[in-house]
Amino acid sequence: MRAPRTLAVAMVTVALATSACGGGSTESGSGSDGAAKSGGEITIRGCTPENPLLGSNTTEVCGGNVIDAVTSKLVRYNSETAEPEMDLAESIETSDNKVFTVKLQKDRKFSDGTPVTAKSFVDAWNFAAYAPNGQQNGYFFEPVQGFADVQCADEECKTKPKAQTMSGLKVVDDSTFTITTSEPVSNLPVRLGYSAFVPQPEAFFKDPKSTEFGKMPIGAGPFKITSNTATEIVMEKNAEYTGKFPAHVDKVTYRIYNDAAAAFTEVVADQLDFTDIIPADQLVGDQWKSQLGEDRTTVRESGVHQTLTFTPNDEQLKNVELRKAISKAIDRATITDKVFNGTRTPADGWVSPVVDGYKAGACGDACTFDKDAAKKAYDAAGGYKGVFQISVNGDGGHKMWADAVCNQLKTNLGMNCQVNITPDFKTLRTQIKAGELKGAHRSGWQMDYPSIENFLTPLYTKNAASNDAKYDNPAFDKKLVEAAAAKTPEEANKLYQEAEAMLADGMPVTPLWSAATPVAWSSKVTNVKVTPFGTLDLSAISVK
Repeated sequence: MRAPRTLAVAMVTVALATSACGGGSTESGSGSDGAAKSGGEITIRGCTPENPLLGSNTTEVCGGNVIDAVTSKLVRYNSETAEPEMDLAESIETSDNKVFTVKLQKDRKFSDGTPVTAKSFVDAWNFAAYAPNGQQNGYFFEPVQGFADVQCADEECKTKPKAQTMSGLKVVDDSTFTITTSEPVSNLPVRLGYSAFVPQPEAFFKDPKSTEFGKMPIGAGPFKITSNTATEIVMEKNAEYTGKFPAHVDKVTYRIYNDAAAAFTEVVADQLDFTDIIPADQLVGDQWKSQLGEDRTTVRESGVHQTLTFTPNDEQLKNVELRKAISKAIDRATITDKVFNGTRTPADGWVSPVVDGYKAGACGDACTFDKDAAKKAYDAAGGYKGVFQISVNGDGGHKMWADAVCNQLKTNLGMNCQVNITPDFKTLRTQIKAGELKGAHRSGWQMDYPSIENFLTPLYTKNAASNDAKYDNPAFDKKLVEAAAAKTPEEANKLYQEAEAMLADGMPVTPLWSAATPVAWSSKVTNVKVTPFGTLDLSAISVK
């Protein structure tokens, strides 16, 4: 695959060749019926963010979608191909994949009118990485030289780190800074479009823990937040934005829904302009298309991967063979066909098929449905005593497929399986982090950046913020380090695939399916495009 012309700089071209060409929807059409017009306002289905709206502390879609709208990063992922394109960066140059020189676009500003400078990045990244600040995305800076020095010596962080800043970040001048990594990192430029790497204005550092800033963040993106309540998040055009990716609409309101079906109903009635969740019962027989028509629906192949995570505090599930038996008893093909009407693809590994580096069959036998073999392995492993719960959030439309999985486990294994539904996503995440759940819970991953590495490092390395399974395999972690230091994308992918194969031995989570994203919109809007990340392209949509 080719690197975009704007990034064809020395070794960076090689590094960026790992970006995914995930373009092309599973259906043609994007709701376009002419040139986009400027002005007007739209409403979008939203959900409750888990944390305050800081790029360094947001690891989920509810908050991530908002952060992506109000911030700009060094690079932006193309809404058609997912290839990185320069945004706040004018250039990112390296000759050895170890020392990177970043030059910024001139005259870019935050929504408060202050300039985006090299210091805006260096200070923000140091804040994110400094362990006592407790930022969930801090581990994304692990490759940077000096990262270990800003970590705590003990889990409780009672002893302060050796340093407050990473030695690998240096401000050269207002528009230039350097990144030095401990080891070569072949895909570092690809990663830099993720929200963990956003810059922060001077106002942030006056009180980094301010709840007000977390509600009303100041970014350099095309929108700024004007209101943030429990029921909606309102954004308006950022008058200071001078970047290459402006929006057409003047105002966007994310309405918070606890019921995906209610959001869909309001789209049908033209009372909501966009939803990215179609209730499972509407997918059956394409009922949703019957209600809306082909010109108000589409399905886009996306870098979204769904899994079932075995809770690490469940003593019974520490038996790997039991986990494999449960995985083998799930008939993924039937569920993706009957429940999702083909908008999901049965997973055969832990990486989405849309990214470069995907290897078919990585999960092997454990993801191959075989009722008799699963029952035999289940009995040999001692079975599961008591009620096996599958926990899902009620605001995500997950009940139907969770019921289907539970019914299969009852039928195929004789398990006592029940679905546990929490009110919303935030509640589910709170219970997961508090270790309150037993059995398994739904989990999913929307790629942060288009690389096989992104489906492995953030989810399964020791102590990673999104490692809900608490997977701990030193050999796996070591293999990822080797892959990151590879000289070519091909060599890196081979090593990443070797790391993925190790997950088949430990089975910390069971892959379920990869998702194409079905979306629907009102008759009021046009130029509706869905990105390879499964998100609405806010720079494209417009009011008719």
